[in-house]
Amino acid sequence: MDFELGPEHRLLQRTVNEWGNRRVAPHIQELDARGTFDRDILKEMADLGLLGLCINEAHGGAGLDYIALGLACEELEYFDTFLRVILSVHLGLNSLTIATWGNDEQKARYLTPQAKGELIATYALTEPDAGSDAVGIRTYAQRQGTDYILNGEKMWISLADVADVFLTFAWTDPQKREARDHTGITAFLVERKMPGVSTRTIHGKLGIRAGNTGSIVFDDVYVPVENRLGQEHEGFKIAMSAIDQGRYTVAAGATGLVRACLDASVKYAKERSTFGVPLGQHQLIKEMIAEMVKNYDAARLLYLRAGWMKNEGLRNTRETALAKWFACDASERAASDAVQLHGAYGYSDEYPVERFYRNCKGAVIYEGSREIQKLLQADYALGLRADRPVRAMLPPHPFTNA
Repeated sequence: MDFELGPEHRLLQRTVNEWGNRRVAPHIQELDARGTFDRDILKEMADLGLLGLCINEAHGGAGLDYIALGLACEELEYFDTFLRVILSVHLGLNSLTIATWGNDEQKARYLTPQAKGELIATYALTEPDAGSDAVGIRTYAQRQGTDYILNGEKMWISLADVADVFLTFAWTDPQKREARDHTGITAFLVERKMPGVSTRTIHGKLGIRAGNTGSIVFDDVYVPVENRLGQEHEGFKIAMSAIDQGRYTVAAGATGLVRACLDASVKYAKERSTFGVPLGQHQLIKEMIAEMVKNYDAARLLYLRAGWMKNEGLRNTRETALAKWFACDASERAASDAVQLHGAYGYSDEYPVERFYRNCKGAVIYEGSREIQKLLQADYALGLRADRPVRAMLPPHPFTNA
């Protein structure tokens, strides 16, 4: 068992960290206050190879492995959650799903331009009345000749007003919809330019304000059969396999947020004095910092284990979900303690911990809430849930078939 990162991984960490320090850190407070980000950031992430990080070189990607994806997400969220969200939805939820389930024509049409940043992609499952309850979606697609007519609304979609391609899920069997039988759901690649697609941005979010989140309306959208991903009624399996990838990126990103809280807290504890001594010499302050150290190391080991399993082509739903649950809870605890440690200053935007506190909450909810993760782990322990082989894993690194 080797815990040492290779030179390729260390170079990636250093590259992303240097870019974040130069390009994002000086401006993130302004972007957060403005509630938007500069589109040039997407091009720069593409130029760094991030948008196609683990897509193979034949499709314009960098051909790196899942460990690289986790490390990149950790570094990105160290600067702000919105950066990691871009990678989560564009690469983790969309591109890697096309790489797994798409046919050759779909891979050629979408993977290469998405890896290069020529097309920006996202994932559209959640609806106004359906989040963790994926079978509760209402969007419906009716087959008519060589097209499906798509109607419905998606909600809380990252990059809704930015993305060009939406990996979308809809019922295609009305009887199975009535019975809540998930085998009636189908996956589609819907393009913004298709008539009947409209989006809007959601304002007033608690956190991740620099990122774009919105809703998508499909009003009699004609989606060609060739834009169906996988076979008809495979949509639920495709959605869950995508979430296995997305949860991994969320776990790694939340780990980066813990590290950001730790670094900010250590810095402040060394600079600030109370009762005649540096803040860091007080025992209860040390306890907060020690908790951050413990949780950072544990969260990092959990996501790296999941990444290793992904590289080996092993089913990892339980391990990835556990990494996501632990890291997100750890980030919420770290952000709360960081604000507390900063005192009144932590309650203002003069220090970054106020933003960390607002940003951390989203990940505890999306891609399977904390409660869903608890039930999942209990079901595995009780033998009520077992891993089943599905066509949801990419080959071991290098991803020659991606």
